[in-house]
Formats: sequence, C-alpha cells, structure tokens
Amino acid sequence: MGYVHKRLASTAAKLAVSPSSARAFPPPDAISNPRAFDPETYAALQPPPASSLTALAHRLGLGRVLSPTEVQQACTHPSFVTLYQKHYPNEAKPATNGNLSTVGNSLLGLFASEYLNASYPHLPLRVLKAAVSAYVGAKTCASIATEIGATPLLRWHRTTATPLKPALLLPDALSSIPRSIVALVYQHRSLPITRQFVHDLFLSREVDLRAFIKFRDPKKALKETVAKFERERPVSRLLAETGRFSNSPVFVVGIYSGADQLGEGFGTSLKMAEFRAAEDSLHRLYLTRTPPEQLRLPSSTFSPSPSDLYTYKPPKGSKLEYVAGELGMEEIEYASGGRTGLVTPPSS
Repeated sequence: MGYVHKRLASTAAKLAVSPSSARAFPPPDAISNPRAFDPETYAALQPPPASSLTALAHRLGLGRVLSPTEVQQACTHPSFVTLYQKHYPNEAKPATNGNLSTVGNSLLGLFASEYLNASYPHLPLRVLKAAVSAYVGAKTCASIATEIGATPLLRWHRTTATPLKPALLLPDALSSIPRSIVALVYQHRSLPITRQFVHDLFLSREVDLRAFIKFRDPKKALKETVAKFERERPVSRLLAETGRFSNSPVFVVGIYSGADQLGEGFGTSLKMAEFRAAEDSLHRLYLTRTPPEQLRLPSSTFSPSPSDLYTYKPPKGSKLEYVAGELGMEEIEYASGGRTGLVTPPSS
C-alpha cells in the first residue's frame, strides 16, 4: 500500500467512514492525481456506516424507533449540501436536519420553560431565560451530542461569517443533532413520550441556579421584596462572632422579618455578612421549589395518542390532570444583575 492509500485509510478511520461504505475505495482520483487529491474532503463526503448509525440509536434507547436513514438525516447539517453538490453536482441533495432541528428546538424550549416555571414559580424572568438556555441551549445540545458519541457521524461544512450570517462552527452544527432526534421521537411517538425523553436526557441534569441570581444591592432588593409580600421590615441581627480583635474575624448575621428568619450569612466583616445574608434571603425566595408530587405541567393535558388530541380529557384525580399552580409575586428589578440601580420616581 502506497503513501496516499495509507493516508486515505487513516483519515477515513478517524472520521468513522468505513471503506466498504465508500463509493470506490480507493477512489480513482487518489491514483490518477495524488497531489491534488484531498483525503479529508473525500472522507467527509462519504456516508457513515450503518452500524455506527444503529449503535447511536441503541445508545439512546431508540433502536426500535429510528432507522439508520433517519439517524443519518439527523446527523447531516444543511451546510453539508453545498460541499456535496460541489463534488457531486449531478446527484440528488442529501436529506438534512434543518426542519427537524427547528421543530426539536421548539419542543425543547416548550418542555424546559414549563418545567422550570412550574418548579420555580418565583424565579425572575431573566433568570428563567438563562436557566432554559443552560438546560437546552446550543452549548448544552453540543455537549450532549459529544456525550452520546455523535461527533464522528456529523456531516457538515464550516462556513465563514457574512454580513447576514455568523460563522458556522463545530458546536453550532453539533447542537442540531439532539434537537433533530427530539423531533424524530415526536414524529414517531406522541408529545408525552417526547416530553419524557427530554426530561430523561436534558432536564434530569443538575444546574446551579444560584449562580444566575446576582444583586448589586441585595439589601434594598430584599427590603422591597418584603414590602411587596406585606411582611414586616427586615432586620439584621448578629447571631455569632469569633476573633473580633484578631486578623481573621468571622461574623454570622441573620436577617429576620418579625419572628421568621429569612436568611443567614457570614463574613470577615459585619457589612460582608449582612450582604451575604440578604443575598441568601433572596435566593431562598426565588429558588423555592414546588414539591415533585405537586408538580403539574401544562403539556400533561395532551393525549398520549395523536388521534384524540382535541377530545381527550384526563380523568379527575389522575397524574395527567393539570392543576394550575399559584402565580408567583412579580419580580423585584431594582439592584438585580444588569440593572442600573436607579429608582424611577412614581408617576403623579
């Protein structure tokens, strides 16, 4: 085997392309004009082996739901069409995941939004949007595509930035694979099964929502929040201290509204401890979570089968019956992250 053949075989192996699935191996161009032949482009144009596509479906538990052709479509980005037609202009365009990715992205946003809104009714809107992106955003989808082993199966073509479109990078193309798979599950099954698939693959992950809630002045934000709930004005109390006259003192401060303790914080100064206690009080409010046994999702009202979508009514008392939860208090925008901190005077 010559140098060109060895390089071609190694490149095909790295890109998960089987020589048996290629059009002609080795291709005639590699023998007739080895200097102009690009093995990486040739390997990128070849379809992945059916065994790899079937293995991906079985890793997701969808071996009996998705066919290798559908998995291949889910792994083919629309940018691949330009590269394919450039080298094979007389052949039909390959099926891409453009429409599937759009439908899957909408389903992911629906399931994540209703789950987070029902689980955390007091969560501020900007934090809710950030949490949805953290659970089902582009970076998360690209990370999941890497976890399930879909990277070698991706067929795409890198594009540069234009005045109308940003540059297409590998994470952008990878994020379309999980979205397309969600759309295929919805196409073959029903909305409740798709929701369960999304909960198992996406929403079962732990995301620290405390990192999304930042306040420039949590004491003032807490004061306005307590007033909106018509509770007593918050008061700071020193709970414990040690080493006041040493180089490393520690103070523990609690914030109370009447007899109820709202939060607690510590620091090397009273001001720092009071700041953290106010921040902890706001975190406890905004991150109050609905118990799992009381969690009801609006999409649970949909029928398990598409045939009786508009006539299906869940039996009373069942888990499928949707009972709307209480609306959370409107958020306090003053002194939260991204705000100016200016208080608008009330209109006369």
